[in-house]
Amino acid sequence: MRFDSTFAGAPADVAAAVAAAQDAGYDGLTIAELRHDPFVVATLACAVPARLRIGTGVAIAFARSPMTVAQSAWDLHRLSGGRFELGLGSQIEPHITKRFSMPWGQPAARMREYIAAVRAIWAAWQDGTRLTFRGEFYTHTLMTPMFNPGPLTVPPPRIQLAAVGPLMIAVAAQAADGLIVHPFTTHGYLTEVITPLVERHLAGRDRGAFELNGQVMVATGANEREERSAVEEVKAQLAFYGSTPAYRPVWEHHGLGALGDELNRLSKRGLWHEMAGLIDDATFDHFAVRGTPEEAGAELARRYAGRFDRLAPTLMGPHGPALAARVIAGARNAPHPGCVTPTGPRPPE
Repeated sequence: MRFDSTFAGAPADVAAAVAAAQDAGYDGLTIAELRHDPFVVATLACAVPARLRIGTGVAIAFARSPMTVAQSAWDLHRLSGGRFELGLGSQIEPHITKRFSMPWGQPAARMREYIAAVRAIWAAWQDGTRLTFRGEFYTHTLMTPMFNPGPLTVPPPRIQLAAVGPLMIAVAAQAADGLIVHPFTTHGYLTEVITPLVERHLAGRDRGAFELNGQVMVATGANEREERSAVEEVKAQLAFYGSTPAYRPVWEHHGLGALGDELNRLSKRGLWHEMAGLIDDATFDHFAVRGTPEEAGAELARRYAGRFDRLAPTLMGPHGPALAARVIAGARNAPHPGCVTPTGPRPPE
């Protein structure tokens, strides 16, 4: 299992984040799309000499044309010397239609075609084949030499897809190179629902070539006070996630459907503090880990080594590179197999 750091800050800060992630022992840096364009941030990250894999986690696919995403990823992969991976996500309908003013409908089918369109564009650039992609949602049939960036000297970028529901998970298993699992996921839901679903839909594809990418919240700190503060922050985040009806299957898997309903009701009234109070310690422990940095790292390895291929620990509360380094070291030094010690860049596959 390899470890990724997550970055959601400003473009001016990403070079320092790359250095900090490498110093802390991470294997990669994943760039979120929140307040800043992930491809702008990724450009600056890829320009920093480092061994880290750089990826978007995630770029909102339906806010962009497959052509623009294909071109950005192609350039970033070349710039980084083959270290870039394209992480895509669908977002939800209100953001696509009201924030981005883009069409919505049949998201799983649309995403399947979107990935196929990106791969067709890449094939035209890499192999010189005629671009003749015609689908239900996207059509790409024009590529003249003036707009062709030319082939890469490394294999094309891998595509990771974020998914929550069974239809999108199936698309990830059938069309992408990996699945980005939402942080509102328990160990039980991962092992009993998500992994079997992925393995069923791989349909003969090599599981070893397909990545399961996890995100787990970690409550730790330099002292007990900081750890307690981080626990409360995790509970607030879990309450926020858990109020979303799309995530109710996770609650139901643990017999907590009524809790999801109550959180949804309170969210509509804006009672965020009351919502966090409904997350007890037992519920916390389903989703997140806590303890000293070394204890938290060891627990990550115990739960997820052999389950996730890559893991992005989300440290809550006050923390910095030194604390993150202790968590990663705790995971790598734990008596559980499967945690890889970084020795250099991951070779393109």
